[in-house]
Amino acid sequence: MAASCPLPATQDLSTLYMKLQGLVRFLKEALPISNAHTVDFYTESVWEQLVALPPERVLMVLRRSAADMRPLVECERSAGFTDFPKIFCETSQKLVNVEAFALTAKYYSMKNLGISTPFEKLLVALQVNQKQKTAGNVKSDEFMNMKKSHEVQVMSELINGLAGYCGIKQVIDVGSGKGYLSSFLSLKYGLKVYGIDSSNTNTHGAEKRNRKLKKHWKVYHTPSKLDANGLTLKMSNERKVQDDIQYEEDNEGMCHRSPTNQEMMSTSDVVPDFSNPVTVHFGKQMENLHVYSHQEETLYFESPFSLIDFLPINAIEPSLQMPNRKMSEANKERRKKTSKSSELNIYSPLTSFITADSELRDVIKDLEDCLVVGLHTCGDLAPNTLRIFTSKSEVRSVCSVGCCYHLLSEEFESPKKECTQEKWGFPMCHYLKEERWCCGRNSRMSACLALERVAVGQGLSTESLFYRAVLQSIVKDCYGITKCDQHIGKIYSKSSSFLDYVRKSLKKLGLDESKLPEKTIMDYYEKYKPRMNELEAFNMLKVILASCVETLILLDRLCYLKEQEDIAWSALVKLFDPVKSPRCYAVIALKKQQ
Repeated sequence: MAASCPLPATQDLSTLYMKLQGLVRFLKEALPISNAHTVDFYTESVWEQLVALPPERVLMVLRRSAADMRPLVECERSAGFTDFPKIFCETSQKLVNVEAFALTAKYYSMKNLGISTPFEKLLVALQVNQKQKTAGNVKSDEFMNMKKSHEVQVMSELINGLAGYCGIKQVIDVGSGKGYLSSFLSLKYGLKVYGIDSSNTNTHGAEKRNRKLKKHWKVYHTPSKLDANGLTLKMSNERKVQDDIQYEEDNEGMCHRSPTNQEMMSTSDVVPDFSNPVTVHFGKQMENLHVYSHQEETLYFESPFSLIDFLPINAIEPSLQMPNRKMSEANKERRKKTSKSSELNIYSPLTSFITADSELRDVIKDLEDCLVVGLHTCGDLAPNTLRIFTSKSEVRSVCSVGCCYHLLSEEFESPKKECTQEKWGFPMCHYLKEERWCCGRNSRMSACLALERVAVGQGLSTESLFYRAVLQSIVKDCYGITKCDQHIGKIYSKSSSFLDYVRKSLKKLGLDESKLPEKTIMDYYEKYKPRMNELEAFNMLKVILASCVETLILLDRLCYLKEQEDIAWSALVKLFDPVKSPRCYAVIALKKQQ
């Protein structure tokens, strides 16, 4: 390794096993709440089955617990967890002690278990004897929204530190998506980055996004005209490009907030797409990149050549090649040389479906000692990234932030079902495998609600859940359909009333809504409205458990790394501000020096 400063101390495997054991003990009793589907809340009498307390009592205690932001004191940390508090009835398994439930869930959160390594301490260790070299003054918020800009800047700094610590220059971004992280690592830190993605959506939209990207660079890298007072004039084209990019980012954000769309994703939600083989040379040219601050900051090259001059010949669209003027032979030759020289310091997008058994040398011909990273890799891609790290000698370090836990495959979810799959997304560590532990899809879906930034119960609209649960009762009673798993979508946000919601939903489900008179629909609303507080209280219970389920998944991955013999250091690190990015924990590891 290039650096000699010791990395922060982390808890050993036996200590992590003890904490994992206590968490599993709690979740064994609590998972029925986490796995209950709120769609079936009234049709399956969920409250009566799982909670032996009035909803008013549960709401009062949970709201008080959410408002108490004090950390657990030492006596609370130890008291009652060896002799597990009676939270659930031994015979009925119903919740009987909501105070103990809230305290135990708080204890087993990432924040209170003490298993996370401080990000600042890690950065200090990584950057010792390492000069921060950047290729230019690159501002990520010029082409990313606030959330992605925050994630990319923070993770890029860490990755650059890891690469410098290990003495490597090659980075493999698994599930690179639109390439935000990859391009930023290449532009700002001069790392040689390969972005691997398998998304058909990215491939299909590559031509459109590349046109937008070229337009973006052309606008921002052109010197701005100055008025008589020396102030930068606003250009309508610049504003249009900003609006186009912001529009696309906003649409992305809406898609990723939808569970339905998340299920369709196989890669990262974070990263401008360069999946078309367009190679831009940002090597020495980036030395001329400056930021000029007048009324607005505008990025541009001081070079007299446009961005098009730095693109490979086969990347230029016919409409941009100025048909009325022949390109000089000198320009052609210069661009050929630029394309060849750019190979030494570029972001290279590659299309490939990555599994735990993928041979990186088959995808990357010039593979060398490298660092594998993944920013919000969905489902099994996150654990497979860790398996690639442990099984490939060339991979010296890993930094993985996972998401979309509901897309994880579980080895023991359907034990009777024949399956030839050998490597599962969960569990990974020996302890949970021996326990044959299974969370269940609804529980993993609820783990996506684990938000440290919000008070309990604010993660979802109670009224929208209420509308859907009552609709389920209508569908069961009036149409004889006992199970309706079809997604309704965003009909709630487009509905003016409960009546309007039901009409639109029935139509989407392909059911004849004309057979139900208005009075019948509103009778259902009036019937269940007094019980809306049950659904609100139950949703708060699920949100509280969400952080525990996420902790279980992350702790499983950390224990898996600790079980490997050739790993020198591994940790969970809270990278992002949870207000900006709820999936904020990274799994990081480095191998022993060769």
